[in-house]
Amino acid sequence: MRYRSYSQYFRDLFGGRVQKLSIDAGFTCPNRDGRISTGGCTFCNNDAFTPSYLRMADAAPQPKPIAQQIEEGILFHEWRYHKPLRYLAYFQAYSNTYAPLEVLRQRYGEALAHPKVAGLVIGTRPDCVDDEKLDYIASLARRCYVAVEYGVESVYDATLARVHRGHDFACTRRAVEATAQRGIHVGGHFILGLPGETRDMMLNAAAVINALPFDTVKFHQLQILKGTPLEREAAALPTGFTQPDYIALVCDLLERLRPDLVVERFAGEVPPRYQAVPERSWRRADGRLIRNEEIPVLVEKELERRDTRQGCRLR
Repeated sequence: MRYRSYSQYFRDLFGGRVQKLSIDAGFTCPNRDGRISTGGCTFCNNDAFTPSYLRMADAAPQPKPIAQQIEEGILFHEWRYHKPLRYLAYFQAYSNTYAPLEVLRQRYGEALAHPKVAGLVIGTRPDCVDDEKLDYIASLARRCYVAVEYGVESVYDATLARVHRGHDFACTRRAVEATAQRGIHVGGHFILGLPGETRDMMLNAAAVINALPFDTVKFHQLQILKGTPLEREAAALPTGFTQPDYIALVCDLLERLRPDLVVERFAGEVPPRYQAVPERSWRRADGRLIRNEEIPVLVEKELERRDTRQGCRLR
């Protein structure tokens, strides 16, 4: 491949396929519970990204027990792939370090107690970690695979303020560096197309990303979701990327990323019922949606057409 893929990264680490199991452990977010704000980031509807099977069938707000989520996730993936796999418990919903340390110990410990769970991926915000929590996570990382995945979204303070993120980029820098210094794998999640950001700004962000000790990165196109403040702004926003323009942008960005960075994904996908502006979705000529898993194939084809690869334009 012409970029360093997440699947190959795990094959190198574990010697075979590893599957992430999404977990909703009942955490919340300081941008929702009032510590910072109650409105959340303008783009965020967490339900759109959290698999519905993680919640109770009676529509109660609490998630299922972690052990039950893991068992049901394993059954699904072993049915899907028809072979046993190794699993990482992916604490995905909301901010999964936003709780007292004793709560983190209990919930992470419950996931790691399952014999088929080989490690953890912990999704969180950079303003939801401290030295005590990172020291504890580092102690887990000395005995199994552990990654902390930060929602970075943008490297620009003006953008972070515009989307009501509740912290600046200096906060992200401190969290990423403190995590990496402890030997914990660290990832970053970025949104391409946030309000006010130009194409040049998105490409110039590569130099900032390269300068930080990320192991993995994840890119998503901006999606306007129902029930978010961004939905109310939708009429005033640009129309969004066409699929060919987005593939070109991603390839331009890849060419500027350092070649050791592992790229987990290039695009996001949410169920159509959450899309506030369905016409922004990418479709084929026959009207069928272009699925998320098809984007890496298109990226690889474009890199082949250019005869370029990740890092080839690194300065």
